[in-house]
Amino acid sequence: MRAVVQRVSSARVEVDGEIVGAIDHGLLVYLGAEVGDEDGDEIYVATKTAGLRVFPDETGRISRDVADVGGAVLVVPQFTLFGDVRSGRRPSFDAAAKPAYAEVHFESTMARVRGLGLTVHAGRFRADMSVHCVVDGPVTILLDSRRRF
Repeated sequence: MRAVVQRVSSARVEVDGEIVGAIDHGLLVYLGAEVGDEDGDEIYVATKTAGLRVFPDETGRISRDVADVGGAVLVVPQFTLFGDVRSGRRPSFDAAAKPAYAEVHFESTMARVRGLGLTVHAGRFRADMSVHCVVDGPVTILLDSRRRF
């Protein structure tokens, strides 16, 4: 699994003009599933996301996680995280999991984050979404369950 995690002051996802998910401060997570992802990949992304210490403490030092600051998580399905442009200019999405498989992992990963005590909202799987956010910092972290960078 691959995720792009951003610290946000606010974020929302709209589908056909309707807000389907929204948070105030917290984490906006673009989440993609890869061919061959398993439970361990979900656990890695969920626990890393919940435990990321990317929020400032009272001294301004970045040392608090989303639960520490009373934040929430907005997860947006994003198969294009697996777009490979090493050969040419048109991305290949061969590494991205097929929609039915990816949706299972998307839902399961969100459940795991909820299981860690966080409030989780979501975009809509297989929908044309409009994502609006105010990135705070900016702070953006990349997670990959296989590369672990």
